[in-house]
Amino acid sequence: MYTRTLTGPPPRLKAPAGTCDTHIHFYDSRYEAVPGTPTPPDASVSDYRKVMAWLGIERVVVVQPNAYGDDNRLTLDATAQLGANARAVVVVKPGASDTELERLTKAGARGLRIMALLGGTLGLDVLEQMAARVHPFGWHVLVQLDGRELPRHEETLRRLPCNVVIDHIGKFLEPVPVEHASFQSLLRLVETGRVWVKLAAVYETSKSGKPHYEDVGVLAKALVKAAPERMIWASNWPHAQAAKFGYPDDAALMDLLLDWAPSEADRKKILVDNPAELYGF
Repeated sequence: MYTRTLTGPPPRLKAPAGTCDTHIHFYDSRYEAVPGTPTPPDASVSDYRKVMAWLGIERVVVVQPNAYGDDNRLTLDATAQLGANARAVVVVKPGASDTELERLTKAGARGLRIMALLGGTLGLDVLEQMAARVHPFGWHVLVQLDGRELPRHEETLRRLPCNVVIDHIGKFLEPVPVEHASFQSLLRLVETGRVWVKLAAVYETSKSGKPHYEDVGVLAKALVKAAPERMIWASNWPHAQAAKFGYPDDAALMDLLLDWAPSEADRKKILVDNPAELYGF
C-alpha cells in the first residue's frame, strides 16, 4: 500500500503563469477496467485540483488510461469539469466516424493515444492508419513504446502527416547512454520539427533512482539542449504504477526541471509555450 500525496511543501521551481501538466489520468471504480492494465485507487478531479494548487498548474491534458480501453467517458467528463484550461488525449479504434471524431474534438480531444505497453488498446500496427484518420481534425498521436525500438519505427514516424508526441523521455525500459543508436534516433526525430517529447515518469525507467534519476536525467538534459521548443512536461499523476515503483514526490519531480532545463526561458517554453501550441490553449 501507499499514500497518495495531494499537497505539501511547494516546489522550488515557481511555475510561470499558464503552466501546463500534459499527462494525467483519472480513475473511478464505477467503470469496468480492462484486465491486465494498471488500475490504481480512484483518483478524482477534486483530488487533482489540490495538486494543481500545490504545484502552480493552470492547464492540464487528461490522457485516456489503459484501464478503460476506448471508453473515453471518464476522461471527457473530467475534461469538461476542468473547463477551458483542459484538453484530452483519447483512444479511438479504427472505424470511428467523422461524426464521432468531431464530437470528441468539440469535447476537447486533441490527440490519440498509441500504447505499445501495459495492455494498450491501440498498438503500433494501427499507427499509420489512425494518424491519417485523426490528422484532419488537428490531432496529434501520443506514442508510448520502449525507446530501444525507435530505430525500427523511425521511418514510419517520419512519414506520419500529424504531429507526434513521444511519451516519457522515450520510455527506454533499460536506460541507454546519449550515444546509443536508439537515443540518436529520438534526437533525429525531434529535429524534424514535428516530433515532441514529454518529460515525465522518470521514476518508471530509472535504475539510479531518486532524488536525481541521473541515468534518465542525462537523456532529458540532452533533449532539452537539442530542442527546448519541442519539449513538454508532465506529472504523470496519479502515478498509476505507484504500487510497483513507490509513490513519488510531485514537487520534487517538478523541480527536476531546474536541473534538466537551467534556463528560465527554456522552462517557460516547456511548461507554457510548447503545450499551448500543441494543444491549442
